[in-house]
Amino acid sequence: MPVALIIGASRGIGRELAMQYKAAGWRVIATARKEEDLASLKSVDCEPLQLDVTKLSDCAGLGERLDGEKIDVAILNAGVFGPRTEGLTAPDLQHFDAVMHTNVLSAMRILPIVLPLVENAHGRLAVISSSMASISERSNPAGWLYRASKTALNSVLKDVSLSTDKAICVAMDPGWVKTDMGGDSAEITVDVSVAGIRQTLAALKPADNGKYLQYTGTEHGW
Repeated sequence: MPVALIIGASRGIGRELAMQYKAAGWRVIATARKEEDLASLKSVDCEPLQLDVTKLSDCAGLGERLDGEKIDVAILNAGVFGPRTEGLTAPDLQHFDAVMHTNVLSAMRILPIVLPLVENAHGRLAVISSSMASISERSNPAGWLYRASKTALNSVLKDVSLSTDKAICVAMDPGWVKTDMGGDSAEITVDVSVAGIRQTLAALKPADNGKYLQYTGTEHGW
C-alpha cells in the first residue's frame, strides 16, 4: 500500500489531499496542531500525527516518530498568509516572524528530515507554493510578505532537489482555490485543485526534479 504524508491537513487543501489519497486506497499520515483536528482525521481512517510546524521540538521529533517509513508522496502544505497589504506597507515584527517561521523556517527544519523517508521509496516530495511566489511573472506587490515567504520557500525546495537523486522534489502552485485563505472569489474548488496536484505528482519524471509547477502540470517561471 502506498504511503502519503500530508503536513498541515486540518483544513482546506491539506485536508482534501488527505481525503483524496485515502479514497484512492493509500495509507495516509496526516498532521495537525489541534486535538479536535487530529480526532477528525482519525475518524476518516487517516493516521493523525500532532505537529506544530512553528515549534522546534515538534519538528525535531518528527524523524523519530516516522523512523523507518517509506513515504511515496510527502506534501508540505502548512502555511499562513499574513497581512493582506496592497502596497509597500512594512510588516511589523510579529507578522514577519509568524509568516517566515511558518512558511520558510519550518520547511528548512522539516524537509531534511522527510527527504530520506521519501528517498526510501524513490518517491515525490512537494511543497505547496503559490503563483504569487514567481518573480518573473509578478505584476503587482499585493501581499508582499506572503510573496516573499513563498519565494523563499521555492528557494528552499530547489536546494532540497539538488541534494537528492533518489526523490523527485517540486514546488507546487495549487491555483487560486476557494478556501479560507483563497476566499469565495477564487477560481477553482479545492477538490479540483487537489485532483490536479495528485495527477501532476503521479506523472513526474526524474527530469522534473526541482521544477516549479502549476497544479495542471504547466511549469511556472521562477
